[in-house]
Amino acid sequence: MTRIDRGIVVLGAGPAGAAVALGLRRLGHAVTVVGTPRAFDAIEGVSDRVVAGLRGVGIEAALAAIAEPSPRRATWAGSTTALNHERLVDRAAFDRLLWQELQDHGVECLLARVMRWVPGESGDGGHTLQIQRPDDAQPQTLRARFVVEARGCLAPHPPQGVTRGPETVALLWRGQGAPGGAAGSAVESLPGGWAWCARLPGGAVALQLTVDPSAITLPPRAQLGAFVREQLAAVEAALPFLDSPAAEVHALARTSGAVLAPEVCGDTWLRVGDAAMAADPLSGNGIFQSLSSALQAPMVVHTLLNHPADAPHAQRFHTERVQGLFQRFARIGRDFYAQEARWAGEPFWAVRRAWPDALPAHGAEGDAPPHIEQRPVVDRDRIRLAEVLVTTEQPLGIWHVDGVEVAPLWRAARAAPGREVEALAPLLGGSVPRAQAALRWLRAQGGR
Repeated sequence: MTRIDRGIVVLGAGPAGAAVALGLRRLGHAVTVVGTPRAFDAIEGVSDRVVAGLRGVGIEAALAAIAEPSPRRATWAGSTTALNHERLVDRAAFDRLLWQELQDHGVECLLARVMRWVPGESGDGGHTLQIQRPDDAQPQTLRARFVVEARGCLAPHPPQGVTRGPETVALLWRGQGAPGGAAGSAVESLPGGWAWCARLPGGAVALQLTVDPSAITLPPRAQLGAFVREQLAAVEAALPFLDSPAAEVHALARTSGAVLAPEVCGDTWLRVGDAAMAADPLSGNGIFQSLSSALQAPMVVHTLLNHPADAPHAQRFHTERVQGLFQRFARIGRDFYAQEARWAGEPFWAVRRAWPDALPAHGAEGDAPPHIEQRPVVDRDRIRLAEVLVTTEQPLGIWHVDGVEVAPLWRAARAAPGREVEALAPLLGGSVPRAQAALRWLRAQGGR
């Protein structure tokens, strides 16, 4: 069995894994990505902020697989709107381009499947993984100093401690229709779930039916595509996507509920993206939330490796943000479900409009007065403790606003309520316009 020694190994080459790998390269780390092509040739919808987020982490070439904005029709809560747009993504093409782009940026990419990895199992601070390359008869042993788990929903979870939302399954069908049809997408609520349909500019069609697995009897895999099309044949939003015969490309049933891992980091490992937490797909934030937990992960890894004194702060930082993202996206999904009152009594809707709790999607419970705490923050390439202002709307705290530290400004403004901002700005090391912008933000948080 061949042994390969590496420093940082990222498992998975999707948006989250790529964002971490590219961020670590910019910080001067050698990175190896281990991944395999997606098993399902999916079409997904993303927003302009996802495109901006991908550009922000240095991804450019892969954006060629993201179409220009196309109309999105939504039939929800008894009304139909066609005001919104979304960008459709051919994920197979996107992932191929992303794999090549990682290599162009100097990231080593190993086309292989991870056969075994248990965090901390080696006991010597490093990690031993077994990987299987397509052309190798025997698995290889991969030794890593640090491992980033970014295999999305395929990442295994421990048997206990996982937080899960209502059990949900997405029935997916991908077909190839006649080219030349108008690109676009549509979503519609149904008594037992909801449907999403899309057509790429080249004619590829995607149908998705999201239901509770306990309320439906699935056919054998070979009949799943016909089953999905039959279920959507009477759904108004789906009709434009079923207007002509289409050759089936692939059909799949997969779990798609919200999931939060019990632990998302250790001394020499980290979970990001859907491997750390996955949101209900109704929130429409799949790639966005994956990026959200991965954007600051390179600084967390860099701190764990190079600034051991700040390691506890880095782990706290990553854990709090992943857990905060999970709760926020779970509540966003809950609020979407709550908008649809027509099916409120149906089992699918009743449980989802009440999970995970009754707290607001943004901010914290109650109306606690703003106060200053010591919390971990991102300071250039590392995580360290700093004074932040904690408010109801910003429960994790705010350190800077437009380059001005908020905690000293808060103290100065409270100590001299009538003092002009022109007098405060020099004390804070910021310009007058920036101090004014920071004060406006403070007032918006309820500060006087």
